[in-house]
Amino acid sequence: MRKNQVLSLFQKNKTALNCWLIHPCPMTAELIAHQGFDSMTIDMQHGMIGFESALAMLQAISTTSVTPIVRVPWLDPGIIMKMLDAGAYGVICPMIETAEQTREFVATCRYPSKGNRSFGPSRAMIYAGNDYPEKAEETILPIVMIETRQALDNLDEILTIEGLGAVYIGPFDLSYALGCQPQSDNYEPPVMEAIDHILSCSKKHGVPAAIHCMGPEFADRMRKKGFSLVTAGCDADFVRSGASHTIKALRQ
Repeated sequence: MRKNQVLSLFQKNKTALNCWLIHPCPMTAELIAHQGFDSMTIDMQHGMIGFESALAMLQAISTTSVTPIVRVPWLDPGIIMKMLDAGAYGVICPMIETAEQTREFVATCRYPSKGNRSFGPSRAMIYAGNDYPEKAEETILPIVMIETRQALDNLDEILTIEGLGAVYIGPFDLSYALGCQPQSDNYEPPVMEAIDHILSCSKKHGVPAAIHCMGPEFADRMRKKGFSLVTAGCDADFVRSGASHTIKALRQ
């Protein structure tokens, strides 16, 4: 079975560098995949991406060794299983708040007897190999987002669920939950305290922790803190910053 590069980095206590994709464009996904990120996440929650576009983007990413991850819109078994069948090696589920929701999500990512995933890895076996059904459980990463007050309150219980691949901090909604301005790369004390708390609890339970960052400075700071995966930007910002740099240079 094709290696999950992110999982390998987790096992070596190294940090994976992730890129976020919100544009439904396979060409953009392929272009960025060749730039050296360890993983790329296709955002089907807030990105403008449907299933057909996500499938084509997964195919584009597979021209490299970059690990393909998908953030699904919600805790919905149908789309979770469909994206796994399409070849996602990690699934990020938003707005998880309880251990029971975490258990349900992990079970959706696992075949029986440890889960209830329906069998039909149509593209996954093309991407990963014919031994996918036997090795998917040890390769696929179910990742839950911690982004609400209730999730913080239930964090210890969430982190005890067997099979959980990682937790992912969603800074915008977490900022909202803490009464702060919703933004990434947020240095406000309540947000930074929550980030440190999530990281500390994750280490205590032996579960990798990931965080969403938009700039390299904040991403590097989080990497040095000990996060196992840091998102270090997204396709939209890369396009925006490149265009802005060029037009400002010419207008001046």
